[in-house]
Amino acid sequence: MAEVGLAFLSAVLGVVFDKMVSPEVVDFMQGRKLTEGLLRKLKTAVLSVNAVLEDAEEKQLTKPFVRDWIDELKDTLYDAEDILDEIATKALRRKLDAEFQTTAGKVRNSVSVFLNPFIHRLEPKIQEVLDRLEHLAKQKDFMGLQVGVLGGKQYPERLSDSFVRESDTFGRDEEKKKVIDLLLSSDASGNEMCVIAIVGMGGIGKTTLAQLVYNDSRVKQHFNLKIWFCVSEEFVVSKVKQSIIEAATSSTCNIEDIELLQVTLQKNLNGKKFLLVLDDVWSDKPIHQEFLSQLLHYGTLGSKILVTTRNESVALAMHAIPPHYLNHLPNNDCWSLFEKHAFRDGSSNADPKIKEIGTQIVKKCKGLPLAIKAIGDLLWSESNVERWTNILKSNLWDLPMEGTNILPALMLSYKYLPSYLKRCFAYCSIFPKDHIFEKDQLVLLWMAEGFLQQSKIETMEDVGKRYFDALVSRSIFQQTSRVTNSGFVMHDLVNDLANFVTGQFGVTHLVGDSSNEIGKRTRYLSYFDESSHKFKNKIEEGLLKAKQLRTFLLLGFSNRWLRKIKMPRTLLCLRVLSLGYVELTKLPDSIGKMKYLRYLDVSNARNLKRLPDSICNLCNLQTLKLSGCWNLDRLPRDMRKLINLHHLEIDETDNLKEMPIKMGRLNCLQTLSKFVVNKHDSANGSSIGELRKLKNLRGKLLIIRLQNVRTADDASDASLKDKAYLEELVLEWNALDQVFGIPESQRGVLENLQPHENLKSLSIGHYGGRGFPDWIGGLPSLSKVELIDCKYCSALPPLGHLPFLNKLYIKGLDEVVTVGPEFYGNSSNSSMKPFGSLKFLRLENMSNWDIWLHSGGENEVEIFSQLEELYIMNCPKLRAKLHVHPPSLAKLAINNCQNCELPMDQQFSSLEVLFLKDCCDSLTSFPLDLFPNLKSFRIEGCMNLQSLEQHGGDLVISKIGIWRCPKFVSFPKGGLRAPNLAMSSLKDCESLRLMPDKMHILLPSLRYLELVNCPEVESFPEEGLPSNLKKIKILTCKKLIANSWKETLPCIEWLKIGSDKSEDHVESFPGELLLPTTLTYLCIESIGNLKSLDEGFQHLTSLVQLDIIDCPKLKYMPEQGFSASLRFLQIEKCDRVLMKELKSKKGKEWLKVARVPSIAIDGRFIQVDYDEGWSSGIWRSRYEYEDDFEFERLLYDECF
Repeated sequence: MAEVGLAFLSAVLGVVFDKMVSPEVVDFMQGRKLTEGLLRKLKTAVLSVNAVLEDAEEKQLTKPFVRDWIDELKDTLYDAEDILDEIATKALRRKLDAEFQTTAGKVRNSVSVFLNPFIHRLEPKIQEVLDRLEHLAKQKDFMGLQVGVLGGKQYPERLSDSFVRESDTFGRDEEKKKVIDLLLSSDASGNEMCVIAIVGMGGIGKTTLAQLVYNDSRVKQHFNLKIWFCVSEEFVVSKVKQSIIEAATSSTCNIEDIELLQVTLQKNLNGKKFLLVLDDVWSDKPIHQEFLSQLLHYGTLGSKILVTTRNESVALAMHAIPPHYLNHLPNNDCWSLFEKHAFRDGSSNADPKIKEIGTQIVKKCKGLPLAIKAIGDLLWSESNVERWTNILKSNLWDLPMEGTNILPALMLSYKYLPSYLKRCFAYCSIFPKDHIFEKDQLVLLWMAEGFLQQSKIETMEDVGKRYFDALVSRSIFQQTSRVTNSGFVMHDLVNDLANFVTGQFGVTHLVGDSSNEIGKRTRYLSYFDESSHKFKNKIEEGLLKAKQLRTFLLLGFSNRWLRKIKMPRTLLCLRVLSLGYVELTKLPDSIGKMKYLRYLDVSNARNLKRLPDSICNLCNLQTLKLSGCWNLDRLPRDMRKLINLHHLEIDETDNLKEMPIKMGRLNCLQTLSKFVVNKHDSANGSSIGELRKLKNLRGKLLIIRLQNVRTADDASDASLKDKAYLEELVLEWNALDQVFGIPESQRGVLENLQPHENLKSLSIGHYGGRGFPDWIGGLPSLSKVELIDCKYCSALPPLGHLPFLNKLYIKGLDEVVTVGPEFYGNSSNSSMKPFGSLKFLRLENMSNWDIWLHSGGENEVEIFSQLEELYIMNCPKLRAKLHVHPPSLAKLAINNCQNCELPMDQQFSSLEVLFLKDCCDSLTSFPLDLFPNLKSFRIEGCMNLQSLEQHGGDLVISKIGIWRCPKFVSFPKGGLRAPNLAMSSLKDCESLRLMPDKMHILLPSLRYLELVNCPEVESFPEEGLPSNLKKIKILTCKKLIANSWKETLPCIEWLKIGSDKSEDHVESFPGELLLPTTLTYLCIESIGNLKSLDEGFQHLTSLVQLDIIDCPKLKYMPEQGFSASLRFLQIEKCDRVLMKELKSKKGKEWLKVARVPSIAIDGRFIQVDYDEGWSSGIWRSRYEYEDDFEFERLLYDECF
């Protein structure tokens, strides 16, 4: 096994050797004979050890002591690298000091003062390392190692993406069909709760099969919501909940409160048919099965959970239907997969001999797709038969997996990696299994560790990205398919290989994990996701042990903050220090002594106000991350000394007042996420002209406080037009109400801030000029434009001819009255369609916009031909029929545009979401047949709407809301034919008398029904309600509540009922209402004359939670008490005598309720069953359903 370790060792040797011959070290040592001689001996010793590594790879398999020799050699080489870094750093500091000194005499004095002691300290260190290397070299002679040639052929690289595609998989068609059939079946296990498990050994393709299923078009159409979550070794329920919420809302979920998380989860699953994939599950605890059952309970009928696992016991514990066992690939499919990865054109027709050898190699992979892909990628495009034979006959095939869990094929793949990739890959052992990492982030870490060397044609970042792509092409890194996080992961078995390669030099600590011991040889250390005080202490203890540490990372703390960590002063070898989400108020001055530090991350330190001036001594620093440090008000004055700084991230630092002086000296800077323009009278900051010198800026640049730019010439000094690598530019002035007057110079300033034509995204905010410069319409690469609160601009810029523009957001342009042909632009290409690539358009808060003209000419119908989402919000004067309705339009929202009309003379065949609020006043009848693919529909404040019409076939709609439509009286004649309708909400429809006909037949999927302030509705349909209806909310529907409800409701589980306190006549509840015995939650609210609860509660044998809110006359509980099922009782704002009696736990009414385990009066618990978790909300939130804005949120989120 040490063969792999030696392969990594060769990479370490390469790094050390490169540094020994680097110009910085060579130049610094010239003329220092003793030190120069020691370095020559060190170089000779390194070459001597390097020469025998090939032979050691063959002999170590039978000689266990080789591994100890390897570890000692690694440790020595790391120390040698530290010495060489120290020399290079001293040389750089000497150069900097000379540059910043004022006279040559001071420079000479300074050099003589610090060089002599430095050399005296350095020479013993070199001698010690040399002695250790020479001792190891002698040991190699005793071990009989022979001089040979190191390493194998560096195989050609190829670039590819790792998304799972049909063409990349073989032999899984039948399995895919079986799993999809199970997912799409209406009742796969005889009941609603359906968990499906894919079971198989590591590397066999469980995740790939799940991805194929997940991305299948039939599955996409069948489920309203899809969630992918990789569980790995620890099943953290809260993480799964957050992932579900993120998938449902398309936004990050940082909720930590248990109760709020549960309520939010329920809201997002309610009424949705969802598919949840739990990949790589190891836990077989019953509590996790209960959690899955709870999720399925929240979702609508047909929701499914798909689990992948190596262990059958997990499938059984999850109550999965008979598991789907994934077998090894058949031989023919193994060969097809191998061909795809091993041969340039995907075919092996070239050489029969190679095909014969390849067949034997494939057999050794034993039907495991991961192994086949790894070996195929290794041999890709290789035509040398001898190389193929060497792979086939390698001893690594015969090594057992026991104890290491590493596939022989992966060992071979690693062995033949180019040396420059070996160390990059091994470094990834700092990531725990299934950790998602970002490409750019990992490249910066590699760069900090010195793995990347720039050339005349490539920056270090470019080299790192090339290395990264090479590892992707070898299937070592795989891109995730998760919607909310599109980073990269390593397969578990690849992660095992990285950990083996790194050995004791790398340690990753997880919660509760004590298997990896930190020692004096530990160079790379990471801690993953925990915020408890005990874990904090564990971190500090670990840091004290690892005195030679190079990398310290905190991973997975993005949703929480860790209390301040004490950093030992002995950590002087750090290259990487990541303290994101640590509660720091300041950094110690001693950080300036971490002379090798190249990467410092203190992002999201919310209370950090200043950085110590000593940070400017870190002349090697390449990356400084300060994003999310809200209270940071300034940067150190001498930051110009950080001449190696490549990346300065200062997003979300709203209190930052100015930039330090002479920022232009940082000519290596590539990332500057924000630039604060100083006031012209500030002597401590940089003017906007400093940007001129930062020629390598790329990515995103935000420039704020542009009102401080005095003249147009000053803006011209920024030379934004020369920055060809910038992709995103945000230009912001302070809000106009914070600026005295309207600076006429702003037009000139914006004119001279013209960016390079390569720019892809442009945002302009609070600009006070009266027009936009012409260059805005002349940036051919733009794909996104935002114009925000430019209140004095009276015309929109010509943007229609921009060929790649796909997203346009315009807000707060109050002076615009007419949008017409000038907006669509003029193009020399007559066949070009205006806004031909635009997919997203939002026009908002344009208070004087009155007219929207077509482009004119014959091609006007081709405007916005690819538009998918259109939002027109708060444009009260707009008078027009909407003429933007391309065949691609999927989402449409019109809000507070009273005079804007939706044309009803054509079909909206692609529209899926429609939101109409306070508009379309002329609309009296809504023709549903014009919207055949509509899934979510809400109409609100359409004062003349009277009816919905449907004359065609079934609708696909799943959510309908009709709010504040006082004249609405009828649904389609014969009933609303919508078999997929899951949610229906009717609010403030004062004229409505009847519910849709035949609801029990035509609306079989209805799960949630809401009726609020529909006073004329007297009863539900005589035929009854749909059998799948689970939740009903009825508020201020006086006739409906007063009705005896002689018909039995369906098997509902959740009921909220309330009235107008001034008009209701209900004195006893439930009275004649025949409530179903299936109720688990009941809320009685605002029934003003309610005096007593009667014996009907004895029949509610499933009731778990009862809430009684704002019933001021309620005095009496049921004579016989409640059924034994009731676990939680909450009473608020009821009769004062009753409340007092219950709080005192005395009297007749108390005796009626005393046996209920958990009771809350006016928001305070007077009795709690802690075993059932009511006080923490674990069970309470399961039955409680806070839905006041549920329907509004569901529809609104889909639009925005």
